[in-house]
Amino acid sequence: MLLNLARDRQITLFGGKGGVGKTTVSAAAALALANAGRRVLLVSTDPAHNLGHLFQREIGPRPVRLAPGLDGLELDPEATVKTHMEDVSSALHSLMPVQLHGEIDKHIGLSKDAPGMQEAAILEKMAEVVEQGSKDYQHLIFDTAPSGHTARLMALPEMMTAWTEGLIQRRERADRFAEFVRELGADSSLGENIVGEKNPAAERESRIRGILNRRRLKFAHLRDAFADAERTSFVIVLLAERLPVLETIELHEQLGKAGLAIDCLVVNKRLPANAGEFLAERRSQEEAHLAALEKALPGIPREHLGLAAKDIAGLAALKEFSKRFLM
Repeated sequence: MLLNLARDRQITLFGGKGGVGKTTVSAAAALALANAGRRVLLVSTDPAHNLGHLFQREIGPRPVRLAPGLDGLELDPEATVKTHMEDVSSALHSLMPVQLHGEIDKHIGLSKDAPGMQEAAILEKMAEVVEQGSKDYQHLIFDTAPSGHTARLMALPEMMTAWTEGLIQRRERADRFAEFVRELGADSSLGENIVGEKNPAAERESRIRGILNRRRLKFAHLRDAFADAERTSFVIVLLAERLPVLETIELHEQLGKAGLAIDCLVVNKRLPANAGEFLAERRSQEEAHLAALEKALPGIPREHLGLAAKDIAGLAALKEFSKRFLM
């Protein structure tokens, strides 16, 4: 079921509580798609990256080949913020007078640690990955950070689009005022001297608006891609335990507010049936928690993955685990 879902969508995001196996499940799904002949990019947005540990190799911010048909990359929040702030600084330096560059650098230095800066930088990088990756790959699989971080991240495209559009509207009002003054001084040098081509401020306004427009389009495209149910699916991975079930219900509500529908719940590490009295009691408890999940989130397809006998590490183990998606 999960493989069919991912095969029918260009983008699949895996979320859920920390420690439930999102990285393993998303990587196995990506590998199963690659083994079926698809070109797949597996992307980790979790600051505590586990892809490298899972595949037992170094994975960085640029795509690397993990298996035939499968590439992977890890979005580094700190490196992404650093690059993002360098781009912003460079743009501001080119737009503002030299005497203000010191103030710009001071502001940039304080802003890099501001709340939400990492999420905003990661979101912008995700937008770039989706834009370029959609041209180079048939499927994009995202291994996201734990629930709270992911819920904030998924709400950001709408927020950032609205915020950027607000800035653009203010720039447009400034441009309209400039045009008014220009017409006012049409018969003299007044308009030209205040806001005309000889005035650097007018050129800066136009360039700032161009930058904001490009950023608005980037966030708007990502928002539209995530909200398109025919293009994007969201899968929550959980354990049949009390806290993961409660967090899944909460995440479902938060993502719904962000305009994202949950297409599948993957219950990972299910205990085997008929495996002794102790495990039978634990499995009975799992069933009670899953009954609560079904009551809160009825109708969402569920896939159950049994508990593996050994840790899953390395390509061979991951290939074996991925076969479960073909059953």
